[in-house]
Amino acid sequence: MSQDVREVNFDGLVGPTHNYAGLAHGNVASMRHGGLTANPREAALQGLAKMKSLMEAGFAQGVLPPQQRPDLGALRDLGFTGDDASVLAQAARQAPQLLRAVCSASSMWTANAATVTPSLDAPDGRVHFTAANLQSSFHRYLEPRTTARVLAAMFHDPAHFAHHPVLPATPTFSDEGAANHTRLCGDHDEPGVHLYVYGRQAFGGEHGPKRYPARQTLEASQAIARQHGLDDTRTVFAQQHPDAIDAGVFHNDVIAVGNGPVLLYHEMAFRDETATLEALRARMSTPLIPVRVPSEAVSLEDAVATYLFNSQLLSNPDGSMTLVVPGECQENETVWRTIQDLLLGGNNPIGEVLVKDVKQSMRNGGGPACLRLRVALAARERQALTGRVLLDEALHDDLAAWVERHYRDRLAPEDLADPLLVRESLTALDELTQLLGIGAVYPFQLN
Repeated sequence: MSQDVREVNFDGLVGPTHNYAGLAHGNVASMRHGGLTANPREAALQGLAKMKSLMEAGFAQGVLPPQQRPDLGALRDLGFTGDDASVLAQAARQAPQLLRAVCSASSMWTANAATVTPSLDAPDGRVHFTAANLQSSFHRYLEPRTTARVLAAMFHDPAHFAHHPVLPATPTFSDEGAANHTRLCGDHDEPGVHLYVYGRQAFGGEHGPKRYPARQTLEASQAIARQHGLDDTRTVFAQQHPDAIDAGVFHNDVIAVGNGPVLLYHEMAFRDETATLEALRARMSTPLIPVRVPSEAVSLEDAVATYLFNSQLLSNPDGSMTLVVPGECQENETVWRTIQDLLLGGNNPIGEVLVKDVKQSMRNGGGPACLRLRVALAARERQALTGRVLLDEALHDDLAAWVERHYRDRLAPEDLADPLLVRESLTALDELTQLLGIGAVYPFQLN
Protein backbone atom coordinates (compact mmCIF):
# COMPACT_ATOMS: atom_id res chain seq x y z
CA MET A 1 0.00 0.00 0.00
CA SER A 2 1.57 3.29 -1.08
CA GLN A 3 -0.46 5.78 0.90
CA ASP A 4 2.51 7.26 2.78
CA VAL A 5 0.86 6.56 6.13
CA ARG A 6 2.67 8.10 9.08
CA GLU A 7 1.79 7.95 12.73
CA VAL A 8 1.57 11.50 14.03
CA ASN A 9 1.93 12.05 17.78
CA PHE A 10 -0.30 14.97 18.74
CA ASP A 11 1.09 16.22 22.05
CA GLY A 12 -0.97 18.34 24.40
CA LEU A 13 0.32 21.84 25.05
CA VAL A 14 0.51 22.30 28.82
CA GLY A 15 -1.96 24.99 29.86
CA PRO A 16 -1.27 28.22 31.79
CA THR A 17 -2.97 26.88 34.95
CA HIS A 18 -0.73 23.81 35.34
CA ASN A 19 -0.78 23.11 39.08
CA TYR A 20 -0.46 20.32 41.63
CA ALA A 21 -3.88 19.76 43.13
CA GLY A 22 -3.66 16.00 43.73
CA LEU A 23 -7.05 15.48 42.10
CA ALA A 24 -6.64 12.01 40.58
CA HIS A 25 -7.60 9.26 43.04
CA GLY A 26 -5.60 6.17 42.15
CA ASN A 27 -2.83 8.15 40.46
CA VAL A 28 -0.07 7.74 43.02
CA ALA A 29 2.18 10.52 41.70
CA SER A 30 -0.68 13.01 41.51
CA MET A 31 -1.75 12.29 45.09
CA ARG A 32 1.83 12.39 46.40
CA HIS A 33 2.59 15.83 44.95
CA GLY A 34 -0.74 17.50 45.72
CA GLY A 35 -0.28 21.01 47.16
CA LEU A 36 3.21 21.65 45.80
CA THR A 37 4.05 24.77 43.83
CA ALA A 38 4.11 24.19 40.07
CA ASN A 39 5.95 25.94 37.27
CA PRO A 40 3.58 26.22 34.28
CA ARG A 41 6.19 27.85 32.06
CA GLU A 42 8.74 25.11 32.68
CA ALA A 43 6.09 22.42 32.17
CA ALA A 44 5.03 23.83 28.81
CA LEU A 45 8.62 24.28 27.64
CA GLN A 46 9.53 20.73 28.73
CA GLY A 47 6.64 19.43 26.64
CA LEU A 48 7.69 21.51 23.65
CA ALA A 49 11.30 20.36 24.01
CA LYS A 50 10.17 16.72 23.84
CA MET A 51 8.08 17.46 20.74
CA LYS A 52 10.95 19.29 19.04
CA SER A 53 13.51 16.59 19.73
CA LEU A 54 11.25 13.90 18.26
CA MET A 55 10.46 16.10 15.25
CA GLU A 56 14.19 16.61 14.68
CA ALA A 57 14.70 12.85 14.92
CA GLY A 58 12.33 12.42 11.98
CA PHE A 59 9.09 11.53 13.76
CA ALA A 60 5.84 13.25 12.73
CA GLN A 61 4.71 15.55 15.52
CA GLY A 62 1.52 17.56 16.03
CA VAL A 63 0.09 19.73 18.78
CA LEU A 64 -3.27 19.94 20.56
CA PRO A 65 -4.24 23.10 22.45
CA PRO A 66 -5.13 23.10 26.18
CA GLN A 67 -8.57 23.68 27.68
CA GLN A 68 -10.03 26.98 28.85
CA ARG A 69 -9.14 27.21 32.54
CA PRO A 70 -10.26 28.25 35.09
CA ASP A 71 -13.65 26.89 33.98
CA LEU A 72 -15.79 29.61 35.54
CA GLY A 73 -18.84 28.33 33.69
CA ALA A 74 -18.64 25.12 35.69
CA LEU A 75 -18.46 27.09 38.94
CA ARG A 76 -21.49 29.16 37.93
CA ASP A 77 -23.38 25.97 37.11
CA LEU A 78 -22.63 24.88 40.68
CA GLY A 79 -24.20 27.97 42.20
CA PHE A 80 -21.38 30.52 42.50
CA THR A 81 -22.50 33.96 41.35
CA GLY A 82 -21.25 37.43 40.50
CA ASP A 83 -18.36 38.64 38.40
CA ASP A 84 -15.28 36.50 37.81
CA ALA A 85 -13.45 37.75 40.88
CA SER A 86 -16.47 37.08 43.08
CA VAL A 87 -16.95 33.57 41.72
CA LEU A 88 -13.28 32.75 42.34
CA ALA A 89 -13.35 34.22 45.85
CA GLN A 90 -16.50 32.31 46.80
CA ALA A 91 -15.14 29.04 45.47
CA ALA A 92 -11.79 29.54 47.24
CA ARG A 93 -13.58 30.18 50.50
CA GLN A 94 -16.47 27.69 50.32
CA ALA A 95 -15.17 24.84 48.15
CA PRO A 96 -11.43 25.05 47.45
CA GLN A 97 -11.46 21.52 46.06
CA LEU A 98 -13.84 22.65 43.31
CA LEU A 99 -11.63 25.62 42.49
CA ARG A 100 -8.66 23.31 42.12
CA ALA A 101 -10.70 21.03 39.86
CA VAL A 102 -11.83 23.79 37.48
CA CYS A 103 -8.22 25.01 37.17
CA SER A 104 -6.79 21.60 36.29
CA ALA A 105 -4.48 21.49 33.25
CA SER A 106 -5.05 17.73 32.87
CA SER A 107 -5.92 18.04 29.16
CA MET A 108 -2.14 18.10 28.60
CA TRP A 109 -2.41 14.29 28.72
CA THR A 110 -3.93 13.88 25.29
CA ALA A 111 -3.74 10.09 25.46
CA ASN A 112 -7.05 10.59 27.27
CA ALA A 113 -8.49 12.98 24.70
CA ALA A 114 -10.07 10.41 22.39
CA THR A 115 -9.90 6.99 20.79
CA VAL A 116 -8.87 6.98 17.12
CA THR A 117 -9.28 4.43 14.32
CA PRO A 118 -7.17 5.01 11.19
CA SER A 119 -8.81 5.00 7.77
CA LEU A 120 -6.95 1.78 6.90
CA ASP A 121 -9.07 -0.10 9.44
CA ALA A 122 -12.42 1.67 9.08
CA PRO A 123 -15.01 0.27 6.63
CA ASP A 124 -15.72 3.74 5.17
CA GLY A 125 -12.05 4.62 4.65
CA ARG A 126 -12.10 7.62 7.01
CA VAL A 127 -10.27 8.38 10.26
CA HIS A 128 -12.70 7.99 13.17
CA PHE A 129 -12.63 9.89 16.48
CA THR A 130 -14.58 9.50 19.72
CA ALA A 131 -13.70 12.04 22.40
CA ALA A 132 -13.48 10.37 25.83
CA ASN A 133 -16.17 11.21 28.39
CA LEU A 134 -13.69 11.04 31.32
CA GLN A 135 -16.64 10.74 33.67
CA SER A 136 -14.68 9.06 36.45
CA SER A 137 -13.36 12.38 37.81
CA PHE A 138 -14.98 15.81 37.88
CA HIS A 139 -11.92 17.78 36.76
CA ARG A 140 -11.64 15.66 33.62
CA TYR A 141 -15.38 15.39 32.98
CA LEU A 142 -15.16 19.11 32.15
CA GLU A 143 -12.99 18.43 29.07
CA PRO A 144 -14.94 16.45 26.42
CA ARG A 145 -17.04 19.23 24.87
CA THR A 146 -14.03 21.41 24.16
CA THR A 147 -11.95 18.39 23.14
CA ALA A 148 -14.60 17.39 20.59
CA ARG A 149 -14.68 20.94 19.19
CA VAL A 150 -10.89 21.05 18.91
CA LEU A 151 -10.72 17.69 17.13
CA ALA A 152 -13.57 18.66 14.79
CA ALA A 153 -11.80 21.94 14.00
CA MET A 154 -8.43 20.32 13.24
CA PHE A 155 -9.75 17.19 11.54
CA HIS A 156 -12.57 19.00 9.79
CA ASP A 157 -12.96 17.60 6.27
CA PRO A 158 -15.85 15.08 6.34
CA ALA A 159 -14.41 13.35 3.28
CA HIS A 160 -11.49 12.19 5.44
CA PHE A 161 -12.60 12.41 9.08
CA ALA A 162 -15.59 11.15 11.09
CA HIS A 163 -16.47 12.34 14.61
CA HIS A 164 -18.74 10.35 16.90
CA PRO A 165 -20.76 11.40 19.95
CA VAL A 166 -19.09 11.22 23.33
CA LEU A 167 -20.39 8.15 25.17
CA PRO A 168 -23.01 8.73 27.90
CA ALA A 169 -21.25 10.11 30.98
CA THR A 170 -22.33 7.33 33.32
CA PRO A 171 -20.33 4.68 35.21
CA THR A 172 -21.52 2.05 32.71
CA PHE A 173 -19.75 3.76 29.81
CA SER A 174 -16.74 5.16 31.64
CA ASP A 175 -14.21 5.96 28.91
CA GLU A 176 -10.65 7.23 29.31
CA GLY A 177 -9.65 7.32 25.65
CA ALA A 178 -6.55 5.99 23.93
CA ALA A 179 -4.73 5.42 27.23
CA ASN A 180 -6.57 2.08 27.21
CA HIS A 181 -6.27 1.37 23.47
CA THR A 182 -3.39 0.06 21.37
CA ARG A 183 -3.27 -0.61 17.64
CA LEU A 184 -0.96 -3.46 16.62
CA CYS A 185 0.08 -4.11 13.02
CA GLY A 186 3.04 -4.90 10.78
CA ASP A 187 3.72 -1.37 9.58
CA HIS A 188 1.59 1.74 10.02
CA ASP A 189 0.43 1.45 6.40
CA GLU A 190 -0.99 -2.04 6.99
CA PRO A 191 -4.39 -2.89 8.52
CA GLY A 192 -4.22 -3.27 12.29
CA VAL A 193 -5.78 -5.07 15.24
CA HIS A 194 -7.16 -2.96 18.07
CA LEU A 195 -6.47 -3.99 21.66
CA TYR A 196 -8.97 -2.43 24.06
CA VAL A 197 -8.11 -2.84 27.73
CA TYR A 198 -10.78 -2.34 30.39
CA GLY A 199 -10.67 -2.29 34.16
CA ARG A 200 -14.15 -3.54 34.91
CA GLN A 201 -17.30 -4.88 33.36
CA ALA A 202 -20.39 -2.84 34.21
CA PHE A 203 -22.84 -5.65 33.49
CA GLY A 204 -21.99 -8.89 35.25
CA GLY A 205 -18.37 -8.21 36.07
CA GLU A 206 -17.01 -9.74 39.26
CA HIS A 207 -13.23 -9.34 39.17
CA GLY A 208 -12.29 -5.72 39.76
CA PRO A 209 -9.84 -3.73 41.86
CA LYS A 210 -10.52 -3.19 45.55
CA ARG A 211 -8.43 -0.14 46.44
CA TYR A 212 -8.64 2.22 43.47
CA PRO A 213 -11.36 2.69 40.83
CA ALA A 214 -11.27 1.03 37.42
CA ARG A 215 -11.73 3.89 34.99
CA GLN A 216 -12.49 2.04 31.74
CA THR A 217 -15.41 -0.32 31.22
CA LEU A 218 -15.73 -3.14 28.73
CA GLU A 219 -19.04 -1.64 27.64
CA ALA A 220 -17.38 1.67 26.72
CA SER A 221 -14.67 -0.03 24.69
CA GLN A 222 -17.21 -2.16 22.85
CA ALA A 223 -19.34 0.90 22.05
CA ILE A 224 -16.36 2.74 20.54
CA ALA A 225 -15.47 -0.26 18.39
CA ARG A 226 -19.07 -0.30 17.13
CA GLN A 227 -19.04 3.44 16.42
CA HIS A 228 -15.89 3.03 14.35
CA GLY A 229 -17.20 0.00 12.45
CA LEU A 230 -14.67 -2.50 13.81
CA ASP A 231 -15.76 -6.13 13.89
CA ASP A 232 -14.48 -9.14 15.83
CA THR A 233 -11.68 -9.80 13.35
CA ARG A 234 -10.06 -6.44 14.20
CA THR A 235 -10.65 -6.23 17.96
CA VAL A 236 -9.43 -7.82 21.17
CA PHE A 237 -10.90 -6.88 24.54
CA ALA A 238 -8.73 -7.69 27.55
CA GLN A 239 -9.17 -6.96 31.23
CA GLN A 240 -6.45 -5.08 33.06
CA HIS A 241 -5.09 -6.92 36.09
CA PRO A 242 -7.01 -5.68 39.17
CA ASP A 243 -3.88 -5.89 41.32
CA ALA A 244 -2.11 -3.52 38.93
CA ILE A 245 -4.89 -0.96 39.26
CA ASP A 246 -4.66 -1.23 43.03
CA ALA A 247 -0.92 -0.58 42.75
CA GLY A 248 -1.58 2.74 40.95
CA VAL A 249 -1.86 1.59 37.32
CA PHE A 250 -4.92 3.71 36.58
CA HIS A 251 -4.62 3.32 32.77
CA ASN A 252 -3.28 0.50 30.65
CA ASP A 253 -0.60 2.81 29.22
CA VAL A 254 1.04 2.85 32.65
CA ILE A 255 1.71 -0.91 32.36
CA ALA A 256 1.92 -1.65 28.61
CA VAL A 257 2.83 0.07 25.34
CA GLY A 258 2.47 -1.24 21.81
CA ASN A 259 3.79 -0.16 18.42
CA GLY A 260 3.70 -2.01 15.13
CA PRO A 261 3.93 -5.72 16.00
CA VAL A 262 5.62 -5.09 19.38
CA LEU A 263 3.75 -5.25 22.68
CA LEU A 264 5.97 -4.21 25.60
CA TYR A 265 4.18 -5.10 28.82
CA HIS A 266 4.61 -6.00 32.48
CA GLU A 267 3.61 -9.51 33.47
CA MET A 268 0.87 -8.00 35.66
CA ALA A 269 -0.65 -5.95 32.80
CA PHE A 270 -3.51 -8.30 31.96
CA ARG A 271 -5.81 -10.43 34.07
CA ASP A 272 -5.42 -13.26 31.56
CA GLU A 273 -2.06 -12.76 29.87
CA THR A 274 -2.13 -16.00 27.88
CA ALA A 275 -5.62 -15.48 26.45
CA THR A 276 -4.79 -11.88 25.51
CA LEU A 277 -1.68 -12.86 23.56
CA GLU A 278 -3.44 -15.78 21.87
CA ALA A 279 -6.31 -13.54 20.73
CA LEU A 280 -3.88 -11.00 19.27
CA ARG A 281 -1.91 -13.69 17.45
CA ALA A 282 -5.11 -15.14 15.99
CA ARG A 283 -6.11 -11.80 14.47
CA MET A 284 -2.81 -10.23 13.42
CA SER A 285 -1.51 -10.85 9.89
CA THR A 286 2.03 -10.10 11.13
CA PRO A 287 3.57 -12.19 13.94
CA LEU A 288 3.15 -10.53 17.33
CA ILE A 289 6.39 -9.65 19.12
CA PRO A 290 5.62 -9.72 22.86
CA VAL A 291 8.26 -8.17 25.12
CA ARG A 292 7.43 -9.30 28.64
CA VAL A 293 8.96 -7.66 31.70
CA PRO A 294 8.66 -9.96 34.76
CA SER A 295 8.03 -8.72 38.27
CA GLU A 296 11.44 -9.91 39.42
CA ALA A 297 13.01 -7.48 36.92
CA VAL A 298 10.70 -4.52 37.59
CA SER A 299 8.21 -4.47 40.46
CA LEU A 300 4.79 -2.90 40.05
CA GLU A 301 5.93 -0.20 42.47
CA ASP A 302 8.95 0.67 40.31
CA ALA A 303 6.86 0.53 37.13
CA VAL A 304 4.49 3.13 38.58
CA ALA A 305 7.27 5.27 40.09
CA THR A 306 9.31 5.47 36.88
CA TYR A 307 6.58 5.14 34.23
CA LEU A 308 8.75 2.74 32.25
CA PHE A 309 5.68 1.53 30.33
CA ASN A 310 4.31 5.04 29.88
CA SER A 311 7.06 5.53 27.34
CA GLN A 312 6.66 6.22 23.64
CA LEU A 313 7.58 3.38 21.31
CA LEU A 314 8.29 4.78 17.84
CA SER A 315 9.09 3.19 14.47
CA ASN A 316 12.26 4.10 12.58
CA PRO A 317 12.59 3.85 8.78
CA ASP A 318 15.04 0.93 9.09
CA GLY A 319 12.50 -1.20 11.00
CA SER A 320 14.04 -0.63 14.42
CA MET A 321 12.20 1.16 17.23
CA THR A 322 13.05 3.97 19.60
CA LEU A 323 11.80 3.97 23.20
CA VAL A 324 11.30 7.43 24.72
CA VAL A 325 11.42 7.20 28.52
CA PRO A 326 11.12 9.79 31.30
CA GLY A 327 14.26 10.73 33.24
CA GLU A 328 12.95 8.83 36.25
CA CYS A 329 13.76 5.55 34.44
CA GLN A 330 17.44 6.45 34.26
CA GLU A 331 17.47 7.46 37.92
CA ASN A 332 16.16 4.04 39.03
CA GLU A 333 19.02 1.51 38.92
CA THR A 334 16.79 -1.56 38.60
CA VAL A 335 14.66 -0.11 35.81
CA TRP A 336 17.66 1.28 33.92
CA ARG A 337 19.39 -2.10 34.09
CA THR A 338 16.25 -3.77 32.74
CA ILE A 339 16.15 -1.30 29.84
CA GLN A 340 19.78 -2.08 28.99
CA ASP A 341 19.65 -5.86 29.46
CA LEU A 342 16.11 -6.98 28.64
CA LEU A 343 14.96 -4.36 26.14
CA LEU A 344 18.06 -3.16 24.28
CA GLY A 345 19.77 -6.51 24.71
CA GLY A 346 16.74 -8.63 23.90
CA ASN A 347 15.46 -10.23 20.70
CA ASN A 348 13.16 -7.40 19.66
CA PRO A 349 13.24 -4.31 17.39
CA ILE A 350 13.95 -1.82 20.22
CA GLY A 351 17.36 -0.44 19.33
CA GLU A 352 17.52 2.96 21.00
CA VAL A 353 16.37 4.64 24.20
CA LEU A 354 15.91 8.40 24.48
CA VAL A 355 15.61 9.96 27.95
CA LYS A 356 13.39 13.05 28.27
CA ASP A 357 12.88 15.43 31.18
CA VAL A 358 9.13 15.80 31.76
CA LYS A 359 9.29 16.17 35.53
CA GLN A 360 6.54 18.80 35.74
CA SER A 361 4.18 16.35 34.08
CA MET A 362 5.50 13.31 35.98
CA ARG A 363 4.75 14.93 39.34
CA ASN A 364 1.11 15.03 38.33
CA GLY A 365 1.22 11.43 37.13
CA GLY A 366 1.78 11.72 33.38
CA GLY A 367 4.77 10.45 31.42
CA PRO A 368 5.78 10.76 27.74
CA ALA A 369 2.99 8.48 26.48
CA CYS A 370 0.30 10.35 28.45
CA LEU A 371 1.29 13.53 26.63
CA ARG A 372 0.41 12.31 23.14
CA LEU A 373 -2.54 11.12 21.04
CA ARG A 374 -1.43 8.83 18.22
CA VAL A 375 -3.15 9.36 14.86
CA ALA A 376 -2.05 7.37 11.81
CA LEU A 377 -2.63 9.57 8.76
CA ALA A 378 -2.13 9.03 5.04
CA ALA A 379 -0.56 11.88 3.05
CA ARG A 380 -3.96 13.05 1.77
CA GLU A 381 -5.26 13.16 5.35
CA ARG A 382 -2.29 15.15 6.60
CA GLN A 383 -2.88 17.61 3.78
CA ALA A 384 -6.56 17.87 4.81
CA LEU A 385 -5.72 19.03 8.35
CA THR A 386 -7.02 22.47 9.22
CA GLY A 387 -4.64 25.10 10.53
CA ARG A 388 -1.02 25.01 11.53
CA VAL A 389 -0.95 22.00 13.83
CA LEU A 390 1.93 19.87 12.51
CA LEU A 391 5.12 20.88 14.26
CA ASP A 392 8.02 22.40 12.36
CA GLU A 393 10.89 24.61 13.50
CA ALA A 394 8.94 27.84 12.99
CA LEU A 395 5.84 26.61 14.84
CA HIS A 396 7.97 25.36 17.74
CA ASP A 397 9.68 28.73 18.04
CA ASP A 398 6.37 30.58 17.87
CA LEU A 399 4.87 28.35 20.57
CA ALA A 400 7.90 28.67 22.83
CA ALA A 401 7.77 32.46 22.50
CA TRP A 402 4.03 32.35 23.21
CA VAL A 403 4.69 30.39 26.42
CA GLU A 404 7.39 32.84 27.50
CA ARG A 405 4.99 35.76 26.98
CA HIS A 406 1.99 34.37 28.80
CA TYR A 407 2.94 31.72 31.38
CA ARG A 408 3.86 32.17 35.02
CA ASP A 409 6.91 30.45 36.45
CA ARG A 410 5.21 29.80 39.78
CA LEU A 411 1.69 28.67 40.59
CA ALA A 412 0.74 27.59 44.12
CA PRO A 413 -2.75 26.39 45.13
CA GLU A 414 -3.60 29.77 46.65
CA ASP A 415 -2.80 31.51 43.34
CA LEU A 416 -5.75 29.81 41.64
CA ALA A 417 -8.12 32.41 43.15
CA ASP A 418 -6.23 35.29 41.49
CA PRO A 419 -8.60 37.04 39.01
CA LEU A 420 -5.57 38.05 36.94
CA LEU A 421 -4.98 34.37 36.16
CA VAL A 422 -8.31 34.29 34.29
CA ARG A 423 -7.38 37.27 32.15
CA GLU A 424 -3.89 35.92 31.49
CA SER A 425 -5.23 32.52 30.44
CA LEU A 426 -7.94 33.82 28.11
CA THR A 427 -5.52 36.23 26.46
CA ALA A 428 -3.05 33.40 25.91
CA LEU A 429 -5.66 31.00 24.51
CA ASP A 430 -7.17 33.59 22.17
CA GLU A 431 -3.72 34.23 20.75
CA LEU A 432 -3.03 30.50 20.51
CA THR A 433 -6.07 29.73 18.35
CA GLN A 434 -4.94 32.45 15.94
CA LEU A 435 -1.38 31.11 15.96
CA LEU A 436 -2.64 27.59 15.18
CA GLY A 437 -5.29 28.80 12.72
CA ILE A 438 -8.05 26.57 14.10
CA GLY A 439 -10.75 29.20 14.64
CA ALA A 440 -12.96 29.67 17.68
CA VAL A 441 -13.02 26.54 19.87
CA TYR A 442 -13.24 27.90 23.42
CA PRO A 443 -16.47 28.82 25.27
CA PHE A 444 -15.33 32.43 25.78
CA GLN A 445 -14.79 32.75 22.02
CA LEU A 446 -18.10 31.15 21.10
CA ASN A 447 -20.13 33.16 23.62
